[in-house]
Amino acid sequence: MITAASSGFGHSISTFFHPIFAFFGWILAQAYALIPNYAVAITLLTVLIMGVLTPLTVKSTKSMVAMQALQPELKKLQQKYKGPENRAILNQEMMELYKVHGTNPLSSCFPVLAQAPFLFILYQVIKGLSEIVGGVAAPKYIPVDSRMHADLVASHGQINVFGMDMSLKPLDAHGSLYAAIPFFVMVALAVGLQYFQMAQINNRNKKTGQEMPSAQARIQKFFPILFAYFYFIIPAAVVLYMVVSTLIRIATQDIMFRVGVSDPSKAKERQIPARAASKDQSESKEAEATTLKSQANRSKSKRQRKAR
Repeated sequence: MITAASSGFGHSISTFFHPIFAFFGWILAQAYALIPNYAVAITLLTVLIMGVLTPLTVKSTKSMVAMQALQPELKKLQQKYKGPENRAILNQEMMELYKVHGTNPLSSCFPVLAQAPFLFILYQVIKGLSEIVGGVAAPKYIPVDSRMHADLVASHGQINVFGMDMSLKPLDAHGSLYAAIPFFVMVALAVGLQYFQMAQINNRNKKTGQEMPSAQARIQKFFPILFAYFYFIIPAAVVLYMVVSTLIRIATQDIMFRVGVSDPSKAKERQIPARAASKDQSESKEAEATTLKSQANRSKSKRQRKAR
């Protein structure tokens, strides 16, 4: 009964999202028509998706750099509001500081979390491409008159790339240990690239004397490990998508750092004058108020003398 209910639920989800799966399947088939290689087709689809997500990557990187530039200010607040009795005030002051500077302590998670819907979509599409009905390949979500459909039927649903069936998962049964090695290498590569992407920002900030926030550091260590688990239970084609998308994010961040779009030292330099300007404005207002009060007192004294 549970199995039947689970199957029915999965069928309902597949039916509801079918137009989305078919759309991405159509793009994949068009890419395969240009270059008949499954890895290349998945790479081209990834480039297209990352073109949509790149603005989020840019914004997230800027926010992470700004967060690290705010560490001196955050430490001052922590020193000022010590003790559990001041925790609520401390959190309120920290949130206000984040708001003023347009930062978010969870900014490092956004690019990774944004991948989740596309991982789900691509997982379902790849699963549909390798569909077998009655012992015969019956690819779903792609046009039946496409070259990809014909090649998948001919290969009995196998997404073969250099001897690897990309529809298989690393933990699936492989012909031999040698045949399974490339799948585990892909998982290691995907996880390693995610750590490298985060180290890219950390090393950049160390050169400018910026310190990594403890919360952000914990998140950075945790997320690749979490995704490593998923990489073992999803098809290798989806892992390839993550490898390519991470490489694109690394290249995007490198370009940002080279052209100075996201520079921690510049962020810090901007922060200090802003506060100084605010202080100068406050002092200027106080001086102006004092002058006006002084003038008012002098005018009052003159009127009193005339009255006498």
